[in-house]
Amino acid sequence: MRPDHETPALLLGLIGEGIGESLSPTLYESEAAHRGILCIYQRIDLDELKLGPDHLPELLTAAERLGFAGLNITHPCKQAVIPHLHELSDEARAIGAVNTVVLRNGQRIGHNTDHYGFSQNMREHLGARELGRVVQLGAGGAGVAVADALLRLGAHSLTLFDSAPERAETLAQTLQSRFPQAQVRAGHSLADAMREADGLVNATPVGMRKHPGTPLPPELLESRHWFSEIIYFPLETELLRIARQKGCHTVDGLGMVVHQAARAFELYTGGLPADARRMAAHVTETLNRRAEASHVV
Repeated sequence: MRPDHETPALLLGLIGEGIGESLSPTLYESEAAHRGILCIYQRIDLDELKLGPDHLPELLTAAERLGFAGLNITHPCKQAVIPHLHELSDEARAIGAVNTVVLRNGQRIGHNTDHYGFSQNMREHLGARELGRVVQLGAGGAGVAVADALLRLGAHSLTLFDSAPERAETLAQTLQSRFPQAQVRAGHSLADAMREADGLVNATPVGMRKHPGTPLPPELLESRHWFSEIIYFPLETELLRIARQKGCHTVDGLGMVVHQAARAFELYTGGLPADARRMAAHVTETLNRRAEASHVV
């Protein structure tokens, strides 16, 4: 049945590379439907469009002209989008990365809900276990939010690695000045850092279907380590599977994407709360259907 003309409508989108498997469309559309809102969510895949982050200005302008209420921003645009926004939330400004842009009254307002999503996921699944000494792989758009969250959650030390070493060094210096109670540094030997570490976070795109493989040699991961993954498609990355086989305490990326989306939903709707538990159940059901479909001959 078609919704009548009184039904509230919400037009949203996601900008990033290799996002064909993103669950954001079904996640937002389903939650909106529960709240009596007709939501249309559009993937804006830079790979399919053969565009790059340098095309963000025209994509943002097009979204505004088409009446989008907001955009999710993912790899590799979370930092590149900042110069093209009118305003940043305090959290986005402090972190230096944006994953949510609210388009309202001619203004582009950048937020970071990754920080909240990662923090909530860790609280729910790591329990009372201390973070201790943490190694983080990735210091890009998602990595800056994750690193800040780890230190706010009480990590004693944080060693950062990135494919661009200067990026890890810059982030380490920034965080060390913000969190003098912890030791923050850019790492040089991953093997040495893992021998000292209590836990590992993968904040790189390595493990996504477009970037298969593991972001570090799996033999560096030991059963005593906890391991947190921020990738959620696929939900079980190769490294997460290996960590589970080794007996590590693991945290997958599902909770992070659900909690960050719930917070973004509130921002897009001007304060309408989202039900994170319902969203998680919907995503799990969707992933299970995808897994079943992939096994049909």
